[in-house]
This record gives sequence, C-alpha cells and structure tokens, in this order.
Amino acid sequence: MFEHAFAALDALFDPIRLLALFGGMLVGMAFGMLPGLGGVAAVSILLPFIYYLDDFSGLAMLLGAVSVVYTSDTITSVLLGAPGSPASAPTAIEGHALAKQGEAARALGVGFLASMVGGLMGALILLVAIPVAGPIVLMLSTPELFMFALVGLFFASSMIGKDLAKGIAAACLGLFLGVVGPASAAADFRFTFDQVYLLDGFSLTIVALGLFGVAEAISMLAAGGGISHIPITVSNWGSGFHDFWKNRWLVLRASIIGVFGGFVPAVGASASTWVAYGHAIRSTKDRSRFGKGEIRGIAASEGANNATVIADLVPTLLFSVPGGPAAAIFLGALFSFGYYPGPRMITQNPELMFLIVWSVALSSVVGAALCFAITPALARLTRIPFGIIAAPLILIMVVGAYQATSTMGDIFLLFALGALGWMMKHAEWPRAPALVGFVLAKPMEQYFWLANQIHGWSWLLRPGVLIIASFIVVPLLVNLWRWTRRSGGPREDAAATAALKLPESSDHKTVSLILAALVSIAFAYAIWEMTGFNPSSRLMPSLALLPGLPLALWLLFRAIRDYAPPADPGFKEPKILLVLIGYAIAVWAIGFSIPTLALLFWMLFVRAGMRPLSGAIYGVIVFGAVWLLFDILRGDAPVGALTGLG
Repeated sequence: MFEHAFAALDALFDPIRLLALFGGMLVGMAFGMLPGLGGVAAVSILLPFIYYLDDFSGLAMLLGAVSVVYTSDTITSVLLGAPGSPASAPTAIEGHALAKQGEAARALGVGFLASMVGGLMGALILLVAIPVAGPIVLMLSTPELFMFALVGLFFASSMIGKDLAKGIAAACLGLFLGVVGPASAAADFRFTFDQVYLLDGFSLTIVALGLFGVAEAISMLAAGGGISHIPITVSNWGSGFHDFWKNRWLVLRASIIGVFGGFVPAVGASASTWVAYGHAIRSTKDRSRFGKGEIRGIAASEGANNATVIADLVPTLLFSVPGGPAAAIFLGALFSFGYYPGPRMITQNPELMFLIVWSVALSSVVGAALCFAITPALARLTRIPFGIIAAPLILIMVVGAYQATSTMGDIFLLFALGALGWMMKHAEWPRAPALVGFVLAKPMEQYFWLANQIHGWSWLLRPGVLIIASFIVVPLLVNLWRWTRRSGGPREDAAATAALKLPESSDHKTVSLILAALVSIAFAYAIWEMTGFNPSSRLMPSLALLPGLPLALWLLFRAIRDYAPPADPGFKEPKILLVLIGYAIAVWAIGFSIPTLALLFWMLFVRAGMRPLSGAIYGVIVFGAVWLLFDILRGDAPVGALTGLG
C-alpha cells in the first residue's frame, strides 16, 4: 500500500503533472467565481486539452479544477450574494449578510478554511472508503434513498424563518418546478404548454441563478452604494481563524455529512450542503442569527460541499455511476484513457487511486492559500457602487444561463425566476427549500416509483425507512410539544413576544399577497392538468401539489387578512425588475449587442454614477470580456428575431 502511495506522489511531482494540476486549479478558481458556470463548465473547458497530456497529467488537471471550485465560489457568494454554484446558496445567505455588516473577511476566512478541511476529509475518506464503500452503498435500496431525500427536503423547509408553512410551501414549489418536463416513469411530458423549450425541464443553473443571483442583484441595485456601508478590513484574519477553530467540530461533522451525500448518486452537494446547514441550525441554541449572518452556517455548508464533490468520485470509481455532473465528465475522461471503473479498480490500478487522493489533497490546501492571497484585493469590491459590479455580474449570469440550451428561453427563464426569487425574498418565503426541492425532484421520483414497483406500499415498514423517517417525525413531535407548552402558558409571554416582533412593511405585504395568489393559481391549474397524466406520472406532482395547494391558500388567506396599502408608491425594486425583463425582450427582438450596451449605459452611468471617460472604458472592457466568454464557451450570442443581429 505504502509503496503505491509514494509511487503515486512521486509521479504527481513530475513538473509537467504539477503544472497541469495547478493549471486546472486556476481554471477551477476562475470558473468557481463566475456565477452559473462552476465545476461543470470548468472541467468541460479543460476536457479538450487533457488529450494532449498523458493519463496522469490529464486526470490531475481535471481533479485540480474540481477540487477548488467550491473554495473559490465562496468569494462570489459572500461578496456579491450570488451563489457561484447551487451548493453555495447557504454561504450566499449567511456570508453576504456578514459582508453587508462589514465582516466579509471573517466570513471568507471561515469559508476558505472549512472548504480546505472538507476537501482533505473527502480525500481521506476516498482513500479509506473505496475498499469498504461498495457493500455499504449496496445496502441502501430505493426506499431508504427516497427517505434520505425527503429528510433533506424537510431540513431545508424548516431551517430558515419561523414560518413552517412558508418553508413547506416553498419546498412544494421547488418540487413542482423540478417535475416540469419528461416523467421518469412514463412517456409523459408534464406542464410543458406545448413549448419545445420545456420538454427537457428547467436547468439547475438557471433556477439557482434566478432565485438567488438575480434577486439579490435587484435589491442591491435599488439600494445603491456598495455592498457594505462599513469599511471592510481584510488584513486581519484573526477573527476568521478564531471562528474556524471554535467551530472545528461542526466543520468535521459537516464534512462527514458531505461525504455521505457524495456516496449516494444523484444526491450531490446541493442536498448534502443543506442537510449540513440544517444540522448547524439544530445544533445551535440561539438560532435567531441564521439568515442574518451566522458564521456557523458558512462553516457547515463549506465543509459539506467540498467533501461531497470529492466523495462523488466513490460511486463513480466503484460502479461507473457518477455522483454529479463533474464526476460524469471525469468518468468519461477515465474511459478515454483506458481505465474502467469498478469494484476491482483499486487492486488493478492502485497508483491511479492514490494519484486521485494526492491531487485532491494538494489542490484543497493550495487552493485555500491562493484564495487567502487574492481576497484582500477582491474584498475592496464591497465598497464600490454596486452598479459597477452588477454590470459584469448580471451579464455573466446571462451567459451562464444561456449555456443550458443556447436559446432565448434560457434568458427569459432566468429573469422570470429572478422575479420569483425577488417576490419570495420580500414575502419572506425561504428560497432554499425551493432550490432543494427542485434538485431532489427527479431522484425522489425515481426512488419513489421503484420502491412502489418492487415492494408495494410495504416499504413504509422497512426498518431503515422507519429509522430515517424518525429524523422528521421526532423534531415535529418535539416542536408540537413545545408549541403546546407555549400555548398553555401565560398570555403575557405571548403578548411580549408579539410586541418584540417587528411589523412587516406594507410593501412586503403586497408582495406576499401577489405571490400567494400566483402560487395558488399555478398549483390549482397544475392539479387540473395532472388528471390527464398516466398514473405513474402523477406520483411526484401529487407529492408537491396536494399539500402545496392548501398551504398556498392558507398563506393567501393570511395575506388578505393582513393586507395594507403600500406606504411607498415609489418602490424602486419593481422598476429595476422591469428594466431587466425589458432587456430580455430587447435581446430577443434585436439581438445581444445593442440591448447589452444600453443596459451597461444604464447601470454604469444612471445607477452607479460613473464619469463619462472611466465609465466608457470600463463598459468597453466588460462588453469585450462577455464576448470573449462566449468564444471560450464555444457558443454564439443570442440573435435578434426581428433583426438577425447578434
């Protein structure tokens, strides 16, 4: 064993292979910081180049990119509030809130260190788990996998905010978005409205960018000024190191959660990150800071997502079943180099297995160090007027979304979901459950259908299912018991609690009313249309819509009961949302270039107030960089339907 480990390390330290590893790291860091691109885009860009290298160098390059994506996307998530990848949404929630309070360095420090530990834990588990993981993974059948996914969805629904009804309704909305398109168990296309664009369903990248990235950009553009109105000092990393050390055991537990999430195909980093985030909430006595800038949320989510992306390689190497999209590309590279993953791979190619472990470990440490080095310069972005940052940010999100199908539907869907995310934010519907529901919809449907086909309904009584279900039932019973105790307590306590609660603004009450009405109508129509599906195709939509409609109607009733006319008729954010929707329509009509120049002019000169010369130079640089990005991704910009211009 040791001779193979040292032989692999010696092979990795060949100058060409080290250069390939570090080159992959730089590409992974760059793409991790670009919202909507992430690990899949990074390894996709590198894939054509690895065939000019030997097998170890090519695989090391891919591993370098995969290992640092979730480290560098912490920068975008914290500073801009736009998740660099869907699995970084908890970091965006907590870290961006801290950035607004002038504590970006603290959030980034904990994020980088937790990512490094998660990567090292993933490499360690990869080393020791592959010989024993096969039997463990084979013990999990479809009923247990379905219950694991349901537990992850429940944790996401109950983790942010105190209104469980809004959390579950948001999860049902995410499940509904996830079942659009082809059914897994029958030849049905659901909720496509005869639109070819919807036949493949929604893109995860677009859903994540819309619900989080566009929604945050709208709010920041309306607020004006920089991300933080407090000067940010990044020269002193002491608070970040202190917070990391204080929460070191939480990081380790989150890494273990991430490892198990990586073991199970199709669960991936998005779900395991939210499970780890939920664990951070449930293991904290004072939960009031979550959603407002809680450092424990960053520690848990960053430890989990880095561990998951490495553990994704376990099912990939054992069963040729990719744990995630990036692992699928890595699997294709293995095939192209003549390696055929399987349970005997560790005995047939031991040096390759150790090369993977060493590459991941080295990339995790060096990637974190590089992020620490470049953060002092990047953190100054939080004092720059957000309109200057929003210009490239929104356009990068447009480019990232457009890679899904390279049709105008991608851009329309991005801003439509941005509007939905903005409404959910102001109506205080948590967006995290919607994203998790979307991610888990398809694997849950497959597991649910297979469990019923193989076991009937008797699978509900399987010991593993009952044990996993207890993670949902026990917290619900405990909360019910606490609610019963509070309701039987003195009236003065309830009155005091109500007095401390801040009143909801009338603007937000209006948005709450509109959102609840729209969701109720959508759910009601979907239930009517669902009656025409095959019975197998109705299983998953029913799980989303049948509980979702009563909850949406209940929230609509509450919104009507509490409604008050808007106090500020000059509410800025809807105007910015309309500008972005108008931009999408203009791109469809006359092409990409002219509307993009107009949008840059509006953001740089109207919203950010830049001087003519500096604004023009910066605008040209941004415009050129966006076109360069199209070329790098080997894609064409949208062409106008009325003009034929690009």
